[in-house]
Amino acid sequence: MSNKSESIIQLDFAEEMKNSYRDYAMSVIIARALPDVRDGLKPVQRRILYAMNELGLSPDKPHRKSARIVGDTMGKYHPHGDSSIYDALVHMSENYSLSMPLVDGHGNFGSIDGDGAAAMRYTEARLSSGAMTLLSNLDKGLVPFIPNFDNSEQEPSVLPAMLPNLLINGTTGIAVGMATNIPPHNTGEVIDGVIAYMDNPNITTEKLMKYIPAPDFPTGGTIVNQSEMDKIYTTGEGKIKVRAKTEIEAGDNGRKNIVITEIPYTVAGNKTKLVENLATLMKEKVFDEIFDVRDESSKEGIRIVIEVKKDRDIQNLLNGLYKKSALEDTYGVNLLAVKEQQPIVFNLPALIHEFVIFQEELYTKEYQHLLDKAQNRLEIVEGLMKATDVIDLIIEILRGSSSVKQAKGCLITGDITDITFKTKASEKQASKLSFTERQADAILAMPLSKLIGLEILKLHEENDTLLANIEEYKHVLSDKAALYAIIKSRLKSYKKAFATPRRTTLENSENIGYVEEVKEEDIYVLIDKFGYTKSLDSASYSRASQDTLKEYTHIVSMKNTDRLCLFTAEGNMYQVKAAAIPKGKTKDKGVLIHNLCKVNKETILLYTSFEELFESQLLFTTKNGFIKQVSGAEFETNRLMISSTKLEADDLLVSITVLTAHDILSQNMKVILLTEKGASLGFPLEEVSELKKTSRGVKAIALDSGDHVIYATAQDSNLDRFTYESKTYSARKVRMRKRGQKANLSE
Repeated sequence: MSNKSESIIQLDFAEEMKNSYRDYAMSVIIARALPDVRDGLKPVQRRILYAMNELGLSPDKPHRKSARIVGDTMGKYHPHGDSSIYDALVHMSENYSLSMPLVDGHGNFGSIDGDGAAAMRYTEARLSSGAMTLLSNLDKGLVPFIPNFDNSEQEPSVLPAMLPNLLINGTTGIAVGMATNIPPHNTGEVIDGVIAYMDNPNITTEKLMKYIPAPDFPTGGTIVNQSEMDKIYTTGEGKIKVRAKTEIEAGDNGRKNIVITEIPYTVAGNKTKLVENLATLMKEKVFDEIFDVRDESSKEGIRIVIEVKKDRDIQNLLNGLYKKSALEDTYGVNLLAVKEQQPIVFNLPALIHEFVIFQEELYTKEYQHLLDKAQNRLEIVEGLMKATDVIDLIIEILRGSSSVKQAKGCLITGDITDITFKTKASEKQASKLSFTERQADAILAMPLSKLIGLEILKLHEENDTLLANIEEYKHVLSDKAALYAIIKSRLKSYKKAFATPRRTTLENSENIGYVEEVKEEDIYVLIDKFGYTKSLDSASYSRASQDTLKEYTHIVSMKNTDRLCLFTAEGNMYQVKAAAIPKGKTKDKGVLIHNLCKVNKETILLYTSFEELFESQLLFTTKNGFIKQVSGAEFETNRLMISSTKLEADDLLVSITVLTAHDILSQNMKVILLTEKGASLGFPLEEVSELKKTSRGVKAIALDSGDHVIYATAQDSNLDRFTYESKTYSARKVRMRKRGQKANLSE
């Protein structure tokens, strides 16, 4: 029992969860989701390329089954799901996602339309020419190798990238608590920017942008907020607005066509959904101007045709499409990458600085490798040249030795023990030999054909070449300017091989001036007792049964271009555009009116359309007995909320009555007030003054202490009754009295 208790480790649950989650988060950040700032690759991408390189899949070799590549990558270097590895392989082959694809795919690798790639057993792949700029120097020991997940293989911790892949191809990745989103750039522009930085390490972002003005998306399009690029490249964060490129062409039957030739990068690999979205906008008559939408894209390029009806404003329609479809979209930039196991947000100069520092390291190691190789070869060549001068002695040593080891020892140290010589002179000369071990091995392996005079001449020529190369290598290693000259020369050769013209154009466009063309029609706004609101067209409303309509406490007839106006007891007016009220069916619940405007917990007394309000007078009556008429025209405003009247601190509106022109002109209209304690008062409507909405009104009734007005109405004096809180009262019992006098009401 004691042994078991000793093996139990007591841990605090919260502390263990914190530590475990932190370890998981760092694993995702460093080993899965984010790219290395040096080669611009995520671990899975690096491992795929390395596995392909180990399989010998260079651009001049045949393609190999993708399943073999995925299997090697997963089994040797990346022990995760095969589907995620294959997805990464497919992505690196997409010319609509990358400026310089790293994989040359053969077979169905998907399309810009959104079609998925075929299964890995059907497709084949090999490395592209661009990928070789990241892999070609792996055999020179330029980058460190680390053990793989089970210590059975070695893999590079970073690839010896000779091109700034992070900027050229960009990348996206979602880690824990952070994400990266680096857009692709033009290869030639990036190389020019790197060279400019090498010429002037203190170059500003503004000057660097003369070479790298903005991202260059493989799908083209237009960046419409060029002026914001300086801020994005300075801070490493921001948003780019990308718009499709369009042309206007003459169509059939007098119509005109909007032809989309380039799409935003954000919908690359999803073009079909873009076309479907445009077709939906046409079918739902969001844009009544559209006659037809069709996709005529082919291998020659993208061509999405939008046929426009006759005599329509094409530019306004185009502006509307930019506003309501993915023809204009936003690309969020976040220049986040991993440096020395730390995720860091870089700006543009900092990214280029990291690449240049990496190049210094790579080229220094490369030239040190070349120097060591040349010096080793020079040692051998010098030994062979020296051997040809004493070849007869060497042959005599070989013939007099009983083993290769004995002969090699004589060549290196002059040890002549047990070696038979023809003459003492040869023995004496042999004892003075002092070849290096490497030279001795080369001499012993030298074929007799090397003794031909021409071969001996080649040795001397090679010796001269090696001496010159060694001098050059030492100069490059000792002079930073010479090293930079080599780097820039190779970058220029890469530019010649991989640079393409810029595809994404740049401009600064003003906000889209879209005027929505709405077909005017009658609608009915229905509000139930809980405040749930919806709108019905006239046809749906006419089909609704009377029992169904009784469920709604307020029904407002209005135009779909009008506004719904709400007046509250707290003295405010709110407005809701008819277009913002959700359309529904009679069985639909609708949405709360509080979600359509900021009415919050106020008590709504009146719902009306602005058109009706504008042509009417409003009769305001307050709890403290103030009354006034206000012209509906006073409430004309674009603001969503205004004050509708002036109230004292302890006062509230109890009634807002809409008066038509007929009511105002009638001589028979009278106002009836009812108080909490049963007092009432009636008087002609014409006695109520018309005042501004900012006024308090005039005193309509003298109230006893503790009493207040609870109801007010205006109605024709010929009517016998009025209703308040489901009770019917006799209007005749409310006699026309002087203000302040009381009269009892009876049911």
